[in-house]
Amino acid sequence: MTAPIPRDIPDLPAIPGMPALPPSPVPATAVVAPAPRPLTAVFRLLTALAATTGVTIHLLLGSPPRVLSHFTIQSSILLALVFTLSTRRSWTARRPLPATLTGATLLYVTSAALVHHLLLANETSPFAMPASITGDTTPTLLQNIADHTLHTAVPIAALLDWLLLTTPGRLRLRQASGWLLYPLAYLAFSFARGEFLLPGAPGRYLYSFLDVDRHGYKGVLGNALLLGLSVYAAAVLLIALDHARPNPIRHRAKTGFRLQPPVG
Repeated sequence: MTAPIPRDIPDLPAIPGMPALPPSPVPATAVVAPAPRPLTAVFRLLTALAATTGVTIHLLLGSPPRVLSHFTIQSSILLALVFTLSTRRSWTARRPLPATLTGATLLYVTSAALVHHLLLANETSPFAMPASITGDTTPTLLQNIADHTLHTAVPIAALLDWLLLTTPGRLRLRQASGWLLYPLAYLAFSFARGEFLLPGAPGRYLYSFLDVDRHGYKGVLGNALLLGLSVYAAAVLLIALDHARPNPIRHRAKTGFRLQPPVG
């Protein structure tokens, strides 16, 4: 004899859903073996050598303290160091350098190139300067080659490396404000250097828009503010493009496991 079926069936408790898996602390490189990138390493090594060559030529033909005081020279030295480290990491299949460092390097080099071409080398600009980095108003052929290397060839190579050889989406908006610390430090360095040199000394202020004797502190600070805002806008644009561009190095990762055909 079966039990009677109750008229009211009580509500059954809800079946709990599958719990979300916590994020794995194991990095992807522990499962997916990174592959060496020899062509990338060669390109970055050549870029670092080009920057080093341009800096070396200016140091040999000019006064080292004056040459090393240029923003272009300092940013080129930074690029040479960063690209040399990146060369080794690409060749040995190690993790790339932090995006904060590589993004800042790209920003500084391209900003120096834009300032040179738009303000200093542009004859229609009120800040045009005919002298080269060494201070010569009639630079030699070797100095012109070094100038074009640091102001044109190296920045273009850095942009190509970022566009074609770097994984996108690694830059963050919060990094943009931190990247302005070096330009601010360089502004303070320019003021301090000008105070140590005698008034009227050649090359007291290396950039015409930072010339206190010509524009006064108020005018120089105004120029620096406009340049700082421009650099920040360039940093934001760089970050936005980094998230919008496609991945140029996407490839099928090799996990080390190979599926075998079924037996039987």
